[in-house]
Amino acid sequence: MLNAIILAGNNSTSNPDGIGNKALIKMKGRFMIEYVIDALIGVDEICGIVVVGPGKELSSVVSTKVNAILDCDGTIMQKLARGMDYLGGDRNLLVCASDIPMLTKEAVNDFIMKSYDTGADFCYPIIEKKTMEEKFPDARKTFVKIREGRFTGGNIFYVNPLIINKTFDIAEKLLDARKNPVKMAGLLGPVFVLGLFTGTLSIKKAEEEFSKITGVRAKAIISQYAEIGYDVDKPGDIETAANYL
Repeated sequence: MLNAIILAGNNSTSNPDGIGNKALIKMKGRFMIEYVIDALIGVDEICGIVVVGPGKELSSVVSTKVNAILDCDGTIMQKLARGMDYLGGDRNLLVCASDIPMLTKEAVNDFIMKSYDTGADFCYPIIEKKTMEEKFPDARKTFVKIREGRFTGGNIFYVNPLIINKTFDIAEKLLDARKNPVKMAGLLGPVFVLGLFTGTLSIKKAEEEFSKITGVRAKAIISQYAEIGYDVDKPGDIETAANYL
């Protein structure tokens, strides 16, 4: 069993993408965060769900669906630490973005089970380009070429809470760079940079280098569920996502 933390953005005027707080965008008559919450509620392995973000704005939207709404207007890592402080460190965490309205309980459960099997402290889903484009051909995603193919990253994480304080600083930098493969590669060292530009970096080598730099055992989880990788990044994505819904 594990707990889930949904990171629900900051105040509605503070996001640089021009969308505002994506958690509170209405799509098909429902707030985007509601789609995420409903997917998590359906997963038997999840025993508690908290939302971290602007409490006043969120309380009228999701207060009856989750265990708690924790007010925090900080960075991703500050929100994660806030959620962990509330939940305690006795269970592993599933950390989710609030802008993944296509998320399903099947996709979440598959990722959790595969993460359990690794025994790792940190797991991150990656989705192959073919998988993404077959499910969502209109999605505008960034794909990185590695030895095993072309992949994009997902928008949920599996985390052992005991590593959060230990890796706070490097994790904050990596999360800030998560949508910029070149910037992330620069943070992770020359092996990543060379492998990224030549397309020769393997998943195993990436895991090894990541673990060496952060000091935690990390694993990439290849997911067959494109829903994990479909996020709403730009104003134009809202209409496309609504059409899929």
